[in-house]
Amino acid sequence: MGRNKKVKVAKPPFFKVVRRHWMLLLMLMPAIVYVIVFSYIPMTGVVLAFKKYNYNGGIYFSPWNGLNNFKALMISGKLGMVTRNTILYNIVFITMGVILEMGMAILINEIRCKVFKKTAQSFMFLPYFISWVVAGAIVYNVFNFERGVANHIITGLGSEPFDLYNSPGAWPFLLVFLKAWKQTGYGSVVYLAAITSMDQEMFEAASLDGASAWQKIRYLTIPSLIPTMMILVLLAIGNIFRGDFGLFYQTVRSSALLEPVTDVIDTYVFRLLISSGDVGVSAAAGFYQSVLCFITIMCANGLVKKYNPDYALY
Repeated sequence: MGRNKKVKVAKPPFFKVVRRHWMLLLMLMPAIVYVIVFSYIPMTGVVLAFKKYNYNGGIYFSPWNGLNNFKALMISGKLGMVTRNTILYNIVFITMGVILEMGMAILINEIRCKVFKKTAQSFMFLPYFISWVVAGAIVYNVFNFERGVANHIITGLGSEPFDLYNSPGAWPFLLVFLKAWKQTGYGSVVYLAAITSMDQEMFEAASLDGASAWQKIRYLTIPSLIPTMMILVLLAIGNIFRGDFGLFYQTVRSSALLEPVTDVIDTYVFRLLISSGDVGVSAAAGFYQSVLCFITIMCANGLVKKYNPDYALY
């Protein structure tokens, strides 16, 4: 018997495909226009990182400045600190997010009372709709040194009041708690959708074999959630050098004492632009952030693809 040869199927011409599916492509046009206008055209502003910006010349006609903006950024002495803070916070956020979101989705799925299940899911999802401005106001009113609710309770019990906004060591724990409080409900929806789409026959077969609820979670649910988890982690790693601006700016407020432990690249770029008005240096910081994100996601996806191509993004 001869070897089976692969038959190459000729692809139809591009314009023939367009004529055949013109209605579907027309429905896609608003999304394409939106991405081009709000994502690709603004990318041309990256040239500001290499220019000495002035208002007369604007973005495209200001004089070129070479790498001087990047030199000024390095000389400032804060770039390493904010980069470190951004990475460490995001590593903790990603780790806690995976554990809490997956765990909460599994717990909700195990609830048998439908009314309680819907109620619990709604209350978990509610913090996602609270803006960081409101969350920051809540934190301030609870932990304010003079008028905060927490300090009124502490002093009422005969203890000394706690000044949160002058205690840098407490902020990493508070920021992690606030991030988990706000994002867990929203993130668990993805895992819950993945759980409900699983083949229920394998759970029924496991029950017939005498498997306990914990054994089904350990050997069936969690392994089935790994592909979803890997995709979400890879997407999160792509933004590992981007901080949640609302979290770090609205809750911390402007405090030089807290900057060494709460300042991230996003808040640093914002303060740099507000304080100095140097658009070029701020653009250089944003370009630095974007390049690091691109390198990180490429490396992470390459490692995952080498380990298991099915879990890779592309």
